[in-house]
Amino acid sequence: MTEWTGRTAVEIAAAVREGRASAADVTRRHLDRIARLEPGLSAFRHVRAEQAQAEAEAVDRRADRASLPLAGVPVAVKDNIAVAGEQARMGSAATSSDHSPTDHVIVQRLRAAGAVVVGLTNVPELCLVPMADSVYGIARNPWNEQRTPGGSSGGSAAAVAAGLVPLAHGNDGFGSIRIPCACCGTIGIKPGRGVVPHAPDDPTWFDLVENGPIATTVQDAALGLAVMADEPGFAQLGEVGTLRIGVSVRSISPGFAIAAQYRRAALETGTLLKGLGHTVTRHNRHYPAWLGPASLSSWFASAHASAAGLDRAGLDRSTRRLAAVGGALAALHLDGAHGRDRWRTDAAERFFGQMDVLLLPALSQPAAQAKRWGDAGGLRTTAVSTRTASLFGSWNIAGWPALAVPVGVGVDAMPVAVQLVAKPGGEKLLLELAAQIEAAKPWPRHAPRYAAHRDGNRDAAVAGES
Repeated sequence: MTEWTGRTAVEIAAAVREGRASAADVTRRHLDRIARLEPGLSAFRHVRAEQAQAEAEAVDRRADRASLPLAGVPVAVKDNIAVAGEQARMGSAATSSDHSPTDHVIVQRLRAAGAVVVGLTNVPELCLVPMADSVYGIARNPWNEQRTPGGSSGGSAAAVAAGLVPLAHGNDGFGSIRIPCACCGTIGIKPGRGVVPHAPDDPTWFDLVENGPIATTVQDAALGLAVMADEPGFAQLGEVGTLRIGVSVRSISPGFAIAAQYRRAALETGTLLKGLGHTVTRHNRHYPAWLGPASLSSWFASAHASAAGLDRAGLDRSTRRLAAVGGALAALHLDGAHGRDRWRTDAAERFFGQMDVLLLPALSQPAAQAKRWGDAGGLRTTAVSTRTASLFGSWNIAGWPALAVPVGVGVDAMPVAVQLVAKPGGEKLLLELAAQIEAAKPWPRHAPRYAAHRDGNRDAAVAGES
């Protein structure tokens, strides 16, 4: 018997397609691992143990199993899109407890590709902040359980970093894929606008939110994006040519300082890429002075829109405060719309310049403490959120693809990542460049305490086990 936890999605799918493993066995072993390790992480709001096992057995019976790109791959889905027969709670007791009658189109595509949905992952309330706590639990970072895995796709990133699943779904409105990937040492891509669908006719947060994959390898992320976008070519990564890469370590606004280790990581990655033959220069342009305030106003306005129609008594204290600020700004026509339009129309293009790729720090400050941030005041939550995640939202506003890729481990024994940004249509370019970084400077695929060590045919991955 061969253990399948700790393997990549590519490895698992190939084995199931070729009959070297069954989807049922792969799923059972991942569910066993989740049962052992999940209580210490709270990565999942809900684990679909019985349903997932039945779905895996159905994959084994499929006549087209030998052609499925994600045959038998256990996946986690962020708890803000519909999974048929399950609730989508968005981290809130104020949301509907009704069970979704149908799958979101992303879930439909994952299932059609042979993936098995093992559970729904924890998010902060209404997916508003770069942490991952709610009334359903405090998700914790597998690298250090006292730290948050980031947000809002924090449960998904934690599940991948702990080897509970090889691939997870996330979505990203102001960095909500890239932030948790940077916190947890995983790779995740926010595709450009329109590459992966929203729910039908339902763009959210001023059309800022994009769905995408979280994985431990570039090839797995590429495969996940290929399925979610229904574009098989994304999975066929080739050699990247010589690129013009600009390295920017500027903060978006005064007061949002970037910690030294993250600035250093970006500069060192630029040096690495220069050694690999790319043309690398310092990108010294300043962000427009109005972009930071416009991004912050857009975030508050998104909180107001997300809370609309919900019973405020059922919301966390922090959410109520953020939504109230957003409502006040919207009433004054200060919801960031003018700044969003300026950045989208031509300012992002001018800032980016003649580069093929912009290389930035990912996080500005280390991952916050894992605690009930929902009980905190709005001012405290805003301060922590903006200090941690100031460099992400610009590329949601622009609608351009952006990717977070691990590049090492920092002085605090936590992952360090950089962010790569390209112009529209550059998803594959970013993945190919990330693959080049991965080959030149491999990163730990799983958090050390949860690392899946193969010992003969035995999965020796443990956290808290001898």
